[in-house]
This record gives sequence, C-alpha cells and structure tokens, in this order.
Amino acid sequence: MSGQAAADIAASGARRGIFAEAMAAPGATIGGVILLLIFGLALLSPLIGPDPNAIGVGPSLASPSWANWFGTDLYGRDLFARVIAGGRYSIAIGLLTLVLSMTAGSVIGLVLGYAGGQVDAWGSRVLDIMLGLPALVIAIMIVSLLGVGLVNVAIAVALAQTPHYGRIIRSATVTLRSALFVDAARAMGTHPVRIVFRHLLPNVAPTLIVIATLNLGDAILATSTLSFLGLGAQPPTAEWGAMLADGQATMRYAPGLMIFPGAAIFLTVISINLLGNRLTQILDPRN
Repeated sequence: MSGQAAADIAASGARRGIFAEAMAAPGATIGGVILLLIFGLALLSPLIGPDPNAIGVGPSLASPSWANWFGTDLYGRDLFARVIAGGRYSIAIGLLTLVLSMTAGSVIGLVLGYAGGQVDAWGSRVLDIMLGLPALVIAIMIVSLLGVGLVNVAIAVALAQTPHYGRIIRSATVTLRSALFVDAARAMGTHPVRIVFRHLLPNVAPTLIVIATLNLGDAILATSTLSFLGLGAQPPTAEWGAMLADGQATMRYAPGLMIFPGAAIFLTVISINLLGNRLTQILDPRN
C-alpha cells in the first residue's frame, strides 16, 4: 500500500471518528435542533404572524389562544410575533458583539504575543486590569458615554469582552512564536505583519472558534441585560431584553409577557452552550 493511500485511509477514519463523536452527543444534537428552529423563526418572522408592532391585534393582555399563540401584551400586540421578531434583534446584536470583540481581541492578542518584551508586559497589565473589572459594569459605563441604542450596546459589550479574547489569543501566540515554521519565516525575511496574520492567525483559529462559540451565548445574554435595564432597544422595538422589562408591570396577572421572551433567551443560550461544549471536546488536540 502506498503512503498516499495509507494517509487517505487514516484521514477518512479520523473524519468518521469526529462525525461519530458529534452524533453520539444527544445534548449537542438537541441544542442544534433548537438553535436552528429559533434562527429559522427569527429569519422568517416577517412572513409569520402579524406585524409585531401592530396595536389592537387582539384584546389587551389576552391569554394564549389559537388566534394569538402566546397571548397579547398591554397594547394588544401579538406576543408570539414579537418574540420571534425579537430574536432577529437579540441574535443579530449578539453576533455583532461577537465579531467586534473577537476581531479586536485577536489583533491585540496576536500583537502582544508576537512582540513580547515591554509591549507584551505593558499590554498584558492593561488586559489584567480590565479583566479584574466586571464586564457588565464596563459595558454600562461605555453606554453611558455613547448613549442608549442597540448598536451602542453592541460596541460597549464588545469592548468589555475584548480583554478575554486578547488574553487567550496572546497565550496561544506566545506558545507558537518559537515554533520552527515561525523561525523559518523570520529567517526568510518575512515581514512581522505577514508572520502574524499569515502564519500565526491560522494556527490560533481553532482556539478562536471554540471561545467564540462559547461566548456567543454570553454576548446575547449581556446585550439583553442592557436592554432590560433600558440602555439598549427602545420602545416599540421587539427585543427580548426590552420585552422582559415591559412585562414587569403586568407579571402578576399576565406572566406570559416575561415567561415567553425569558424562555427564548434561555433556550438560545443553553443551545449555544451545548454546541460550544461539544465543539471544545472535538477540537481539543488531546482528543
């Protein structure tokens, strides 16, 4: 048997092993199905049900029925339509937060880890100070400077989460900067910027994917929390955190106004965490 044939067989077996591992995890399978359902409903929300901001679709604070599956809110707006439409805002802002924090944190971590010396020492101290402060407090301070709004909330939460990415990517880069392929690139006169983004970044990408998957749920939860506090989505925008805040006044006699958006947040975050945990196990080099 040729070496190439043996390599192909080994690669095929490895792919089957990873696929079998993924399929053998019922928690990740259930999480994936729930997440696909939530994403699908959010994307198709304009085609499903009435306008989420339409007033008087049903009686005020109506109980769940065939006409209004989740009931209505204080203004007679269909709660089911608002919950699935709220997913578009909550998930989109969570993804925006993730992209911003992941990009900024990766650049900072790669630069600090590769540069070393005083640059790494001073940069790491700044990251340590920021990590010592509660991320939610940092986000609230930034929103107070930028002003309320979903985009400002995304920027604030991203800045608060950036040190977490920076610290992890910096540690991975420090481990890789003395690797033989990096030494070879330096010996060939490759520019440091090219070394960082052409050679180091692809090798820290698996770590980046894992922490990004795990932190997506945190991003959605953090942005919803700020909207709940009145710093994010403003009325009449249907967003899960803002809907929870609106439901407080009627919680005793219309609990559905808090139960349904709260359940949407819970299911989304727990599904992402189930998938993230499984992805961590599969991409762990020790496995």
